[in-house]
Amino acid sequence: MPFQLFVSPLNAGEHLVEGIGQVPELVVVNKTDAADARAIWTAMQQPQMRTVAAKTEDQQAMLSLHRMRALLVKFRTMQVNQLRGLLYEFGVTFRAGRLAGLTEIRVRMAELEDTLPGAMICSVQDQLKRIDGLGQDIDQLEKRMGTWQKQDAACRAIAQVPGIGKLTATALVATMGDAKTFKSGREFAAFLGLVPRQSGTGGKIRLGSISKRGDAYLRTLLIHGARSVMCHAKVPTTWQTQIQARRPANVAAVALANKMARTAWAILAHAQAYQKDYVSVKPA
Repeated sequence: MPFQLFVSPLNAGEHLVEGIGQVPELVVVNKTDAADARAIWTAMQQPQMRTVAAKTEDQQAMLSLHRMRALLVKFRTMQVNQLRGLLYEFGVTFRAGRLAGLTEIRVRMAELEDTLPGAMICSVQDQLKRIDGLGQDIDQLEKRMGTWQKQDAACRAIAQVPGIGKLTATALVATMGDAKTFKSGREFAAFLGLVPRQSGTGGKIRLGSISKRGDAYLRTLLIHGARSVMCHAKVPTTWQTQIQARRPANVAAVALANKMARTAWAILAHAQAYQKDYVSVKPA
């Protein structure tokens, strides 16, 4: 049966086993505590088993803030969509987009009072207050993330990379932990699922779409940041211009997100500042 391994560290200096995947020989009997302990011991004897460093308390706290913010954003989106759908049942439509739609609702509130039943008007006002409250909670969490970003040297360093802002910088540093745990930037990109899926047999290797393994939240932030760079970069790099010219927009965005992840790893692993025109050279 498939077996996924999780090991809880006792001390900050200990390491976590990254994952075993489809290894049926590790658990040869029914799943019990004793069988799991035996499988953990067996896995740690494997020379190819990779480990990741345990996160610090600050990094774990920052990831918790990101999870809180993501859930609040989801709630706010649900509230806005519900409000738009309920008003549509009364023949009231608004512009697309959260900010544009909410602004129009508030501007046309006097018109809605003549169109909607009284009970509905009160409910719409309560819904708007609820949405405003969620927005204030989200802003408060983002301020705390910004404070941590200003205090953390690693966040300040990778924030210089185009496409990496406050959210991406704090999430990336908190998720990565120790950059030297990864042997290369490509290994970190693979950890985030930003590399092609490989399938090979008979000596032939076929590359498919990205693997989408690892942290989906951080991968999403990087891809959104890459789209922002593609749309708003005043002076795009030569590499970015070439990749956008020969590849579809979505493929180019993922390729740029991959490059951003590798660049961030190099900055943290080698303790160097971001250089826009830097060209990596393989050692002889």
